Amino acid sequence: MMKKINYSSFSGIFPCLIVSLLLITSCKQNQSGQKHTSAKTGSAEIKYAKGFNIDYYDHYKLVSIYSGMGTQRDTVQYVLLAKGAKAPEGYKKAQLIEIPVKSLVAMSSMHIALADFAGAANAITGLGSLQYVSSETVRKNIAAGKVKEIGIDGTMNDEVLISMKPGLVMVMGSPDAKFSKYETLTGAGVPVMLNSEWLETTPLGRAEWVKLMAALMDKEEFVNTKFETVEKEYNRLAAIGKKAVNKPSLICGMPYKGTWYVPDGDSYMVQFLKDAGTSYKWAAVHGKGSLPLNFETVAPVALKADFWLNVGTVDSKNDIKAIDTRYTAFKPFKDGQIFNFNKKVNDIGSNDYWESGAVNPQLVLSDLIKIFHPELLPDHQLIYYKQLN
Repeated sequence: MMKKINYSSFSGIFPCLIVSLLLITSCKQNQSGQKHTSAKTGSAEIKYAKGFNIDYYDHYKLVSIYSGMGTQRDTVQYVLLAKGAKAPEGYKKAQLIEIPVKSLVAMSSMHIALADFAGAANAITGLGSLQYVSSETVRKNIAAGKVKEIGIDGTMNDEVLISMKPGLVMVMGSPDAKFSKYETLTGAGVPVMLNSEWLETTPLGRAEWVKLMAALMDKEEFVNTKFETVEKEYNRLAAIGKKAVNKPSLICGMPYKGTWYVPDGDSYMVQFLKDAGTSYKWAAVHGKGSLPLNFETVAPVALKADFWLNVGTVDSKNDIKAIDTRYTAFKPFKDGQIFNFNKKVNDIGSNDYWESGAVNPQLVLSDLIKIFHPELLPDHQLIYYKQLN
């Protein structure tokens, strides 16, 4: 039996490397262990996400981000305050963030999508990389010189960040990373917030991180209304997909450096596949990360599969054949049932699937149902996916 591994998701990397690890239970209470005197006025309604919580008090908001797993689980807290408001007592370890955030440094495509969803894309003044951006607002600001490139996580230019004095730097949370790596920034008064949306196990849970952005931008009412629309449509479509009598089989992804990564059964990608009415070989494998397999393990499944989904950066059957001629023996290759998520790639190579697709799971699910059960959504035109010829 092969050993499972966990990993994070990055824009532009093979989709089966995009899977979830989270097994954190959402806790609704103050994790600081310290007393505070302000009156609690309520909590955000978080129905699907397990990685964060927002509590409201008289003059501030308390955000808790849950990062890690098992005995290594940590909670990082943030106190959100209006400009000029006095910081509450009892949160010595919490970072203070002035809201609404006026200057945001985003480290992933998902962070851009969250800001765009909240109508706050103009607040983005820094990005890990300027190369992969789909948001028209952010691209215009990049062209106008309003957005700086500060380096990907792990090689961020702390000097540039500190000189920018942003209201917040949003980074990707990881159960394997220590928050102490950001001490230079936090010590200089630059707030750093973990965003662990990629650890969620359902598409709606991942998308619900828009409510965190809403709290940062004072856009709760606007964002809650938009998310409710997304939620209702996703659940409507999932009910349609799950009722499909025929459950076509599929394989996902392509080998990466000799290893074929397939999503574990508890990942949000597999939830997509379940909601779209499919039969997935590894759906019963418990885990929220990935299962690394070799070609010989996947090939018997691929030879008989009905569909082949999410094949990375390739754009045609000839591209696939050029990588390995053995792929031509797969049933979906012969039948022409190969679909990739690269329909919305722009002129600079940015794939909007990773950006707007992350906060619009109802559109992604529509595509998947159309692919696997075209008769169920006869009028739908594919948005993020396309068939490879």
